[in-house]
Amino acid sequence: MARFTTSDGLSLHYEDEGTGAPVLCLAGLTRNSADFAFLLPHLAGCRVIRLDYRGRGQSDHAPDFMSYNILTEARDAVELLDHLGLPRALVIGTSRGGLIAMALAYLVPDRLSGVVLNDIGPEVATEGLERIMDYVGRAPDLPDLDTAASALAHIHATGFPGVPLARWRAQAEAMFAETPGGGLALRYDARLRDALIGQAGAGEAPDLWQMFDALREVPLAAIRGANSDLLSPETLRKMQARHPGLITATVPDRGHVPFLDEPEALAAIHALLDQTE
Repeated sequence: MARFTTSDGLSLHYEDEGTGAPVLCLAGLTRNSADFAFLLPHLAGCRVIRLDYRGRGQSDHAPDFMSYNILTEARDAVELLDHLGLPRALVIGTSRGGLIAMALAYLVPDRLSGVVLNDIGPEVATEGLERIMDYVGRAPDLPDLDTAASALAHIHATGFPGVPLARWRAQAEAMFAETPGGGLALRYDARLRDALIGQAGAGEAPDLWQMFDALREVPLAAIRGANSDLLSPETLRKMQARHPGLITATVPDRGHVPFLDEPEALAAIHALLDQTE
């Protein structure tokens, strides 16, 4: 099990597979390295590095939950690249991971060979934020992963029509763990909710457009779920106007977030990989 220690003493887990151009995968807010399980088979010829952020997956929980923030998580990503001796990597950022990628462009643009933003941009729709705050930090009151899979299929029936139950079962296992006495536990630190509330109350939100503009000289692709409640078509158009070289893809029958093994998503990712080569 691969781990490294951050500058503030946390042990973080990561996966490092394959050979070739380095691709650093950064997951969604409450997710972990399993977020990219469906994409992984389609990245042959790449060295794929998947990080569990602090407080997520198999990584240490932080004593100070307020360190669950984009800038600190960006620093952790840089320290992972340093640990691996990698001067640069292409970053695929899903949701929260895309925000971290924008922070990296603002702080250390020379470390980025390219960026893929998966259903995230510099403007985040209020509807999507409210939905996220409804579940962050709260373990579902469900007996097992099979029930959780059925619940995910029901919740996402409109945004993700036609997705087989087996995929929701895999998603449930990536998000929750069955407890010995029955029920489910979160695969992340529940205090992440406290961090989000505390940061919002302190007015700590960074200027996301300023960070996005730092990507102007970086090869960039943006993928949007056609049914997304977080990245609007209007925001995607603004992103295109400010980054004329932006590769875009809209994935039908997907909300927030596409799984990234859809043909439209893969076409955008491979177009960017070809460009960065």
